[in-house]
Amino acid sequence: MLFERTGLSSDKATLLRSQAKGEGLKPEDVFRNPYMLEFLGLEEKAVYTETELEQAIISHLQNFLLEMGSGFCFEARQKRITFDNTHYRIDLVFYHRILKCHVLLDLKIGEFTHADAGQMNVYLNYYNEHEKSEGDNPPVGIILCANKNENLVRYATTGLPQQVFVSKYLINLPSEAELARIIEEEQDKLR
Repeated sequence: MLFERTGLSSDKATLLRSQAKGEGLKPEDVFRNPYMLEFLGLEEKAVYTETELEQAIISHLQNFLLEMGSGFCFEARQKRITFDNTHYRIDLVFYHRILKCHVLLDLKIGEFTHADAGQMNVYLNYYNEHEKSEGDNPPVGIILCANKNENLVRYATTGLPQQVFVSKYLINLPSEAELARIIEEEQDKLR
């Protein structure tokens, strides 16, 4: 799976470095785009809910953790946080032992919206204040969505006090034509 991620990565050198010892790693070195979730067995054009996506991830947790990369430890599913008797739930919570921080994962079956960034920022602020232990680094958020507009992501996340990463997920490996397009784009970047 590393060779697939390396081929699809926009920053291959960083991805390969992140697989090494882990010294001096920053969150942006660890999180990637896209994440390959073909092992979940979901059909590409099928209609499924966020709950079904989450259940598929939990059912294939070992493969999901391998896809996320080294250092991730599963901590919670549907972690409840409460503000003035109103409950909110964080889809998945991990602890990254190399980065020494919590990683909050929010699953979106549709396209990323600016509201998703605001929601994640609330979760991260809560975790930073109430869940972070002494010696921990600030928590990091990943919004895993079916699609995203890069400009909207940039405007929605720039200036946030917390680190929020927006990554696309693919439930099937790219077709031969898509791989050829990706290779061509990478070659253009090298010229």
